[in-house]
Amino acid sequence: MAEDASSHAMTVSPLAALGIDTPPRAPHFIVTLYGDVVAPRGGALWMGSLITACAAHGLSESLVRTAVSRLVSAGRLEGVRQGRRSYYRLTDTAQAEFRAASRLLFDPPPAPEQWQIALLGAEHDPNPPWVRIGTGAALAPSTAAAIPGAVILSGTPQAGDMKPLAARHWPLAEVAQAYRSVIDRFAALPETPAPSDALALRLRLVDDYRSAALADPRLPRDALPEDWPEPEARALFARLYRHLSPAADRQITALFETQAGPLPATTAETKARFDGLAPL
Repeated sequence: MAEDASSHAMTVSPLAALGIDTPPRAPHFIVTLYGDVVAPRGGALWMGSLITACAAHGLSESLVRTAVSRLVSAGRLEGVRQGRRSYYRLTDTAQAEFRAASRLLFDPPPAPEQWQIALLGAEHDPNPPWVRIGTGAALAPSTAAAIPGAVILSGTPQAGDMKPLAARHWPLAEVAQAYRSVIDRFAALPETPAPSDALALRLRLVDDYRSAALADPRLPRDALPEDWPEPEARALFARLYRHLSPAADRQITALFETQAGPLPATTAETKARFDGLAPL
């Protein structure tokens, strides 16, 4: 039996009039929603609220339910039943992952200036942003987590151009295109969008920018193309997130219901995120 959210679900996306009419991938978008809406506020979110929010992006109830089921199976969400209603909260493991992603979006570390080289044994299988350079070594920016058990050397190149090597070993063209897609999609948004569209716009902004930022290996600047679009995309993300947040946060408390009642509009963590995006 369907949850009692049908009377709230929207049938026309408020984003369509703004030219954002392609539905996002449901599992990815629901992760974005939990990261932006639930993680900094806490609680188990009612399925009906989730269905309503996703409907604004062209995601059907069946797609949402299937995506939530997969996220439960993957250990990202856990369900709680209360009467006829189902609520879903982040697992402890997912909360830790969300905190790391939140730092990248709202309080990123300075860009690295140095590199690391790891001397690998047969037992080592480096993960991104580490890349293998030959059979016994891997390379990464200095901000990457060390490979357990490997000998790590660090420093800066003494000669040569790192750009060709970086372009061969990291998907910089794909990451650059992801950042440019954020710029192309959101730079032309109206200066004063309707308050009722603020939350939907912010969620799609975070969804797109998160995809680019999480794929970015965050290499030292001298290894990146001259026209690297990350700074422009980052500035646009920060400006729009702050611009949309007052109205979006009011919508959150009106739309999202937990076992304990409506989600709060703001918390200490949401304020820290907002302040962290302030221009320097």
